[in-house]
Amino acid sequence: MLVEEIIMSEKKTFKNINFLLVGVGGQGTLLASDILAELGVRLGYDAKKAEIHGMSQRGGSVTSYVRWGGQVFSPVIGKGEVDILVAFEKLEALRYLDQLRAGGIVLVNNQAIEPITVKAGDVKYPDDALVRSTLTGAAGAVHWVDGQEIAESLGNPKTANVAILGALSALLDTPEGEWLEAVKAHVPEKHIAINKKAFLAGRKAVK
Repeated sequence: MLVEEIIMSEKKTFKNINFLLVGVGGQGTLLASDILAELGVRLGYDAKKAEIHGMSQRGGSVTSYVRWGGQVFSPVIGKGEVDILVAFEKLEALRYLDQLRAGGIVLVNNQAIEPITVKAGDVKYPDDALVRSTLTGAAGAVHWVDGQEIAESLGNPKTANVAILGALSALLDTPEGEWLEAVKAHVPEKHIAINKKAFLAGRKAVK
């Protein structure tokens, strides 16, 4: 199991596992980090997180660090120390790729949201093939999931972030039930059912 490989030593003591979640404003990046931190606690780890909102209300970059371990003193993760980079948008995966450790894992939502510079005509959005080749060349493993497509097929585009968490759960091979409890703890009761569907669909769809 990936989690055991990363956080368990031969003496069965916890080592830190570092997540970096990146996206743009409106994608639910911060909610996803709340759920991930909640899951860490439920699994018995010390879990901490830190957020950088940026211009999130205007579609700007949003980042969140989440750390699990036996004892985590700071939520801040140093450059080149991220074990798993979770990108809710493709360009954001490239933007923060240098934060990934050698052999680290990237999980990417296959969605492009043009930043202000692209919309203004100053630059062009990177070609999909370039994005994929760059990520593949720099990471130990890259996994893609059509989170937005999943969410829209369920009738609620705002559940894409939870679909991505579902994909992450499959990569970590962590208990499905604990994830669903963490999701329930952070979404309104009336939205629990649809978020559960998104989570389970994402769990099955990761590539």
